[in-house]
Amino acid sequence: MKLGKKEKFAYGLGAVGKDMVYMLSASYILYYYQDIMGVSAWIMGIILLIARVFDAFNDPLMGVLVAKTKTRWGKFRPWLFIGTVTNAIVLFLMFAAPPALTGSGLVAYAAAFYILWGVTYTMMDIPFWSMVPAFTEGGKERENMSALGRTCAGVGSAIVTIITVLAVSALGNAAVGKSTDNQTRSFDSVVTYLVEMDETGAATGNVKTLGSDAGAVTSLQITADRTQFTHALSFSESNCKYEITIGDTVFNNDNSSMNFAFDPELSDAYNHVLALYLPEESYAAAFGAATSETGSASVAVSGSLSSTKEVERLGFKYFSLVVAVLFIVFTLVTCTLIKEKSTVDVQTAKVGDMFKALLQNDQAMAMVITIVLVNSAVYVTSNLLIYFFKYDLGGANWQANYTLFNTFSGGIQILAMMLFFPILRKFFDTIQIFYLCIASAIGGYVILLVMALAGTDVVYPFLVPGFFIMGAVGILNVLVTIFLANTVDYGELKNHRRDESVIFSMQTFVVKLASGIAALAASISLSVFHISESGNSYGAVDGSLVKGLLASIDEIIRNGATVVSNSSVIGLRFVMTVLPVGVLAVALLVFRKKYSLNDEKLAEISAQLAEQRSATD
Repeated sequence: MKLGKKEKFAYGLGAVGKDMVYMLSASYILYYYQDIMGVSAWIMGIILLIARVFDAFNDPLMGVLVAKTKTRWGKFRPWLFIGTVTNAIVLFLMFAAPPALTGSGLVAYAAAFYILWGVTYTMMDIPFWSMVPAFTEGGKERENMSALGRTCAGVGSAIVTIITVLAVSALGNAAVGKSTDNQTRSFDSVVTYLVEMDETGAATGNVKTLGSDAGAVTSLQITADRTQFTHALSFSESNCKYEITIGDTVFNNDNSSMNFAFDPELSDAYNHVLALYLPEESYAAAFGAATSETGSASVAVSGSLSSTKEVERLGFKYFSLVVAVLFIVFTLVTCTLIKEKSTVDVQTAKVGDMFKALLQNDQAMAMVITIVLVNSAVYVTSNLLIYFFKYDLGGANWQANYTLFNTFSGGIQILAMMLFFPILRKFFDTIQIFYLCIASAIGGYVILLVMALAGTDVVYPFLVPGFFIMGAVGILNVLVTIFLANTVDYGELKNHRRDESVIFSMQTFVVKLASGIAALAASISLSVFHISESGNSYGAVDGSLVKGLLASIDEIIRNGATVVSNSSVIGLRFVMTVLPVGVLAVALLVFRKKYSLNDEKLAEISAQLAEQRSATD
C-alpha cells in the first residue's frame, strides 16, 4: 500500500525539527564556546573530535539496540521520541553555559554537554532514517521518501542558518534589557593611543598618546555583563559596539578598529587603556594643529562601549530553547502519524558481527567514506563562514550580510532538493547527478576564492559561488541518503541479512565524524591565523591584558607592525575554499572507483530479492 499524504507530512516535519537541532549545533557550537564564552579554539577542536571518537562506539551500539527493540509501538518510534526529548534538553543546557564558569570548569561543561548531545542525537537519528526502508518498498517509493526526508531536513537546516544570527540578536537584546546582571562602568582619564594604519592595514609606526599626562580630558562608559568586571577583560570592535569622539570626529565600528583593556588588579593609571587604529587620513584629521611635536595631544576624548558578548550569550540560550521545543513538537507528530509497515525481519547482531557485516558490504563502505569526505568539506566552510563575514568582509552590517547570504543559500539548497533534483532525474541517473554536483561545488569554491583574493567587499557577488555550492549540497543531501538506502538491498542480497539500523547508524556516525573533523580543522585555522580575535590581536603579559596591549603598542612605536593581519585573512580564505576542494576531489575519486549501484544494477537486485522473498513465503 502506497504512503499517504499524512505519513509524508509527518515524516517531513520530523526531518525539519531534527536538522534544525543538528545545524544549530554543527554550525554554532564552536562559535558559541570560542568566540562568546572564551574557550580556546584548540581546546574546542579537541573536544569536538573526542566526542566524535566516542560516537564511534556509541552509534553502532545504538544501532544494535534499535534492531533488538520490540514494543507495541514498533522498534523505531520509542527511541525516536525518547532521543528527541533528551536531546532537546541537552541542547538547551549546552547553549546555556553559566557565565560564572571560567577556565577548566567551562571546558569540562562544554565537553560533557557536547558528548551528551551526540549520544542523545544518535538515539533519535538512527531510528529516524532506519524508518525509510522499514515503511517503504524499494525503488521509486523509497527514493521519493528519501528525497522528501532530505528535502525537509534541508528546510530545517536552512531555517536555522537563515534566522540564527538575527534571532540571537533580537532575543539577546530583549533579555539584556531585562537582565539585572548588566552594569555600566565609567572610566575617567583613560590613557588612549591613536595608531596610524596604511592602506594595507599595516601599522606605520606613528602613534599619538592622549591621556592625563598629555592634558587631555578623557572619559569612557562601558556597559557589559557584571561578571566581566570582576576580572581582567578586553573589548575590541569584534565583541562590542563603540562610539569614540576625538575633538569633533566620531569613530565607530564602521571607520576604525579598537582595543580596550581593563585590569582591576593594577593600581596605577594604566589599569585601563584604549587603543584606536585609524586610517592615515583619519589619523591626521583627528588632531590637526593641536598635536604637539612629541606626539602627545591635548584633545577631548569621550566614548561608550557596549558589550555584544552578553547579547549573544543570552540570545543563543533562548534561541536554543525555542528550537528545542519545536523539535519535540515536530517529532511527536512524526511518532503519532507514522506506522512501521515493513514486514522484513530486521535481524540483530553483536557489535563485532555488525562491523563484520558492514565490512562485507563494499557498497555501504564506499558510501560511508564518501559521506565523511563530502560532509567534512561542507562543514569546514559552514564553521568558518561566520568568521569570514565577521572578520574579513566585516563592517557594522556584517550580521545583515551574513543573514542575506544564508537566506539566499538556504533558498537555493531547498530549491535544489525540491526542484533541481527532480528535473535532473528526468535526464540523468543518480550517479551522473552526483558527478555534476561535485563539479558544481568545486567550481563554486574556485569562484569564491578568486573573488575573495580580488578584494570583493560587498556581499552580492558572493551569491554566485553560493548558488553553485549550496545547490550542489542540497542535491548531495538527497543523493547520499538514496545511495545508502540502496546499499541495504545490496547487503541483503549479498549477506542474506537486512541491516537498516547498522547502516544508518553508520550514517549518523560518519556525519558527526565529519563535523568533528571539520571543527578541528576550523579550530586550528582560527588559532594559527588569529581569526577569532580582533585583527588588532595581542596576548596577555604576566597574566595582564593591559600589559599585553601596552607591549603591543610599544612594539608598533619601535618597529611598526601588521596589526590588521592580511596573512590572517588570506589564511582564512584558503582554508575555507582550497581545503574543501581537495576533500571533494578525493570523495569523487573514492565514489567513482568503489560505488557501482546504478539504476540497472538496482533493478536486478530488486528483482532477485522479490524472487527470494516469494520463495520463502
